[in-house]
Amino acid sequence: MSFAPEGPFLALRGHGAAVIMARMSSQAGHDPRRTPFSWRDGAAWLVVFALIYTVINVADEWRAPLRQSAVIHLEARYLPGYTFYSLMRGIAAYVVSFLFTMVYGYMMARVRGASRVMLPLLDILQSIPVLGFLPGFVLALVHLFPHRNVGLEMASVLMIFTGQVWNMTFSFYNSLRSVPQDLVEVSQLSGLGWWQRFMSLDLSYAAPGLIWNSMMSMAGGWFFLAVSEAFVLGDHDFRLPGVGAYMSVAIERGDGEAQVLGVLAMIIMIVALDVVVWRPVVAWAHRFSDEQGRPATLLFSWDWWGRTRLAAWLGAFGRKTRLWIASLPIGGAMPDVLKRPRRPRGWRAWTGRVFIWLVWAGIIASVGFYIDLVQTVHWSQWLDLIRDTALTFGRVLASVVFATLWTVPVGVWIGTHKKWARRLQPVIQTAASFPAPMLYPLVLGLAISAGFGLESSSIALLLLGTQWYVLFNVIAGASGMPNDLREVCSLATLRRSRVWTAYILPAIFPQLVTGWITAMGGAWNASVVAEYLRYQGCTLSATGLGATISKATEHGDFATLAAAVGLMSVSVVGFNRLVWRPLSRLAQNRYAALQ
Repeated sequence: MSFAPEGPFLALRGHGAAVIMARMSSQAGHDPRRTPFSWRDGAAWLVVFALIYTVINVADEWRAPLRQSAVIHLEARYLPGYTFYSLMRGIAAYVVSFLFTMVYGYMMARVRGASRVMLPLLDILQSIPVLGFLPGFVLALVHLFPHRNVGLEMASVLMIFTGQVWNMTFSFYNSLRSVPQDLVEVSQLSGLGWWQRFMSLDLSYAAPGLIWNSMMSMAGGWFFLAVSEAFVLGDHDFRLPGVGAYMSVAIERGDGEAQVLGVLAMIIMIVALDVVVWRPVVAWAHRFSDEQGRPATLLFSWDWWGRTRLAAWLGAFGRKTRLWIASLPIGGAMPDVLKRPRRPRGWRAWTGRVFIWLVWAGIIASVGFYIDLVQTVHWSQWLDLIRDTALTFGRVLASVVFATLWTVPVGVWIGTHKKWARRLQPVIQTAASFPAPMLYPLVLGLAISAGFGLESSSIALLLLGTQWYVLFNVIAGASGMPNDLREVCSLATLRRSRVWTAYILPAIFPQLVTGWITAMGGAWNASVVAEYLRYQGCTLSATGLGATISKATEHGDFATLAAAVGLMSVSVVGFNRLVWRPLSRLAQNRYAALQ
């Protein structure tokens, strides 16, 4: 089926036309399959063989006999292998996060009534810290695979997943809810099925924010890398070969040289990932904006891949697959459950209801298990936990406020200056991806020398991990501002403060709200590390919920751990309902049209 740039498409403006036309127009180009074999084809096959070798190597590690605590060597010759294993775990976790985002975010935005259940559930899951998932993941998977290392590896990947997925899902959901109505009407007038609309409109419109949040997700995964690869659960000390475990052992032993080598390995891995993956992906996402200029110049580009025979074969296979999916009953006409009819009929009408019932069944079962687990917690302990929750909430809120004060002006400046965005992207990506807990001893040392204790300096530690969520979303919002709005901002004879309040802040407000929501969830997660850490052979602890969770995990006190995680979840969900949710509705209903 072909689409001509006529009719309702001419009524669309800027960003909308570019989004749909970029996905629906067919572009005839040079067929690499008709050209002689070249160096590009050889490089493509080398990449394929390297991927196969990587999969085999990782599979061997996963199939190895179970060893609860791998021996971590601090010699430099072991570090490349450790870095490779950590990179593979991060990539595997991102793949799981992306699939979860596509399914969960789409169902939450498009299935009638699903957001009433799935959105609060997402709030709860985001509020549970990595250590809250730790006992369930480790105990269940180790018992499921008692003789192989695959259980521990899967637990590590899933813990990294819990540090990556939430901001991606929130970004995708908010993007789907913010699709302009004129684009939706064009897709309906063009007779697009739900699959065609998903591929041509939904993914295209969500691409810029999803890509920037994907970079932030990788950074969030690296934040808890040391916790995901080296963790203590009661009497058991679990370690997996990786750069996170390497840094954990180096800090425990006070080996400064090994710590420096670990930092260099992390920087090299982060920069390589940015050059090879993220910068080409950001340039590719340029097609979904309304700018007609040339895409960013890259230090490394995968443009050569598109001129290889292998890419042509894979592209032809992908086109045939998409046409086959579109020809299926579920890929053609839009399902009734997505159309919002008055009286839906047939099996499609029951799809959303069955899904919601399953979610409710899972919630009820989880609540019953939770109540049974916290029965042994005394009421005096509950009072202490409530006090700890209030203290941690104050630190979390302060870190989000401080992060907003500097990230909004800097993010808007970067997002509206493409030249500087290209220059600063690798720097920002490296700084955001670097695990903040590795910097905690340095920051804490400076704070103690200045006369501050962990009670107050933990705000600065939270800020190290919180600020990037806001910055990346502000950059995504500023870079998505239409050109006509930017010209109005530059030509308006208004005071600078008036330009900000009348044009800039409303334009970035939807992404800013997403950044606030994910930043606050990230700060609650980071509190388990910022309020309880080891420094120069001593264990420092602040009074707060994060420190309580860390202590309960270390001592295997599952009842106290469950009670603390429950209070954290209630605090996050309550604040989201009272503050973030109204702001999110305001952003979707009033300011989404400015994007």
